[in-house]
Amino acid sequence: MVKKLRLVDIAKVAGVSTATVSRVLNDTGLVARETRHAVLAALDILGYERPERLRERGNALIGLIVPELTNPIFPIFAQHIQTSLALRGYTPVLGTQYAGATTESTFVDSMLEQEVSGIIFVSGLHADHTANLSHYKTIADHHIPFVTINGANPEINAPDFSTDDRFAVGIALRHLIAQGHTRIGLATGPLRFIPAREKSLAFTETMQKLLPNIPPLQSHTLFTLEGGQAAAHHLISRGCTAIICSSDVMALGAIRYCQNMGIQVPQDVSIIGFDDSPFITFTNPSLTTLHQPVKSLCEAAVNALVSLINNPEHNVSSMRFTPELIVRESSGMCKK
Repeated sequence: MVKKLRLVDIAKVAGVSTATVSRVLNDTGLVARETRHAVLAALDILGYERPERLRERGNALIGLIVPELTNPIFPIFAQHIQTSLALRGYTPVLGTQYAGATTESTFVDSMLEQEVSGIIFVSGLHADHTANLSHYKTIADHHIPFVTINGANPEINAPDFSTDDRFAVGIALRHLIAQGHTRIGLATGPLRFIPAREKSLAFTETMQKLLPNIPPLQSHTLFTLEGGQAAAHHLISRGCTAIICSSDVMALGAIRYCQNMGIQVPQDVSIIGFDDSPFITFTNPSLTTLHQPVKSLCEAAVNALVSLINNPEHNVSSMRFTPELIVRESSGMCKK
């Protein structure tokens, strides 16, 4: 059954007047391009069927390359980017990476063949300082603008939009120290990844500054549940009463290890995640975590890319976004 159009609902989502919505739907009067696309995106978001004359989407394609989607934070990145692109009249062409599947460079070749107007990379090979980066040069040689998210690489000439990993580790450490913890560990993925390296360096520096007589203990495993379990085993066996994890998924792995070993969280060990993924408040215990401002980050990245598409000579700067510590049940006072 086709939903009945309500101009007031569409106007609210699009941020325009009902009169403007009416002009777009009836194709009467002059309406700015971005305003028209905002109204069409509102139709899609609300689940309304577009009138026949408004169904042509055009060829304004943007490549979007994200990692595997089993980590719930990456679908959220994709969702916010898609919404932001739709409001500007662009359609994403999605490429999803995971081990043994299509490579990032192959996705890039395919997107260039489809004549995309630009490309957005989320936690891609740009974040791996050991990776072959030649396909980024290929994009530049085709004069196609691109931006990266979460992994500012000095070898790539493109604006990057990242959460401030150093700040995140600092506020997590100060929270745990205020709770009486001194034996604190850091669990990250491999240090070849720029965000993991940034967290590791910040952890060592901040520990040496705040707790100079306590060795900074770290475990570098994988950004997975299993990686979190392995890191918890390594760090708790060395006397850690608190662990900062580089992702919520790793933190859930650490909690699972504790539960399997009869270790109470947070009574025996406090655990902090990173991302503030959807549904994380429903875990037991609910997870203290570092919230990534994903919506603001994605909107800034899309704005920058569209600006470069419209004006290739435009000077667009990289940006760092401040995370927020969300205190829930998985962290508490040190009892040891």
